[in-house]
Amino acid sequence: MRRTLLKAVAVAGLAGLLACASAYALKAEIENMVVSVTASISPPLLPARGNGPVEIESVTRIKTSDGSQPPVLSKLVFAFDKHGTIDTTGLPVCTKAKLAETTTAVARKRCSGAIVGTGLGKADVRFPGRPARTVSSPLTFFNAPPDRGRPSLIAHAYENVPVPKALLVPLTIERVQGGRYGFRVEIRLPDIAAGYGAATLAQATLGKTWKRGGKTVGYTSAHCDSGRLQVQGTLSFADGSFLPGTLTSPCRVDD
Repeated sequence: MRRTLLKAVAVAGLAGLLACASAYALKAEIENMVVSVTASISPPLLPARGNGPVEIESVTRIKTSDGSQPPVLSKLVFAFDKHGTIDTTGLPVCTKAKLAETTTAVARKRCSGAIVGTGLGKADVRFPGRPARTVSSPLTFFNAPPDRGRPSLIAHAYENVPVPKALLVPLTIERVQGGRYGFRVEIRLPDIAAGYGAATLAQATLGKTWKRGGKTVGYTSAHCDSGRLQVQGTLSFADGSFLPGTLTSPCRVDD
């Protein structure tokens, strides 16, 4: 039966997150499933006009209150604040062909210049007749060739069960018009462990800086216009559960 959202509690404040950044957190309970999401943007001091490089970190945790396997996370959709931007000018690109069947170490060596983010993923894997186990993989985000003029990424992970396999997820960043948001990305997650795995942790940090014309530029940049930067997202699960939410990171103008 399709689950519905029973309770969502938004928790404001730093809550022990990075001292150099500001964050907003969301915690939700859907029957026996507990989901928490945090986000932080650093540095909090940003220009009022133009853009300064920023680093974006997000952490999503999924568990159950009774120890059973969580529902499978199947899709994430995020909309990003219009006061931020993505800059790929002069940045190397990597392709799915270069990353096919590569381990994390090989992928990062093969396309080192195209790395724009890293992270960690964990999953609860339960094969029939076997004890539950937790598997993990580093996550790597590579700048990819533009998709019809739009910035794109390839997310890379590597699993060892039931057989060694590279997991590649292409991501296209779309421009949206009107309202608070300027960019949108939809992420459709691949099967984990041949469909027997359910994600329990997704931690990612996005942001890269390099020199261009003697100036430091960033893959992700932003300016502070109204005292905050905002991200809207929806997590969708294979059983019909879903969690919509808005994460806001306060910012201050760097005089």
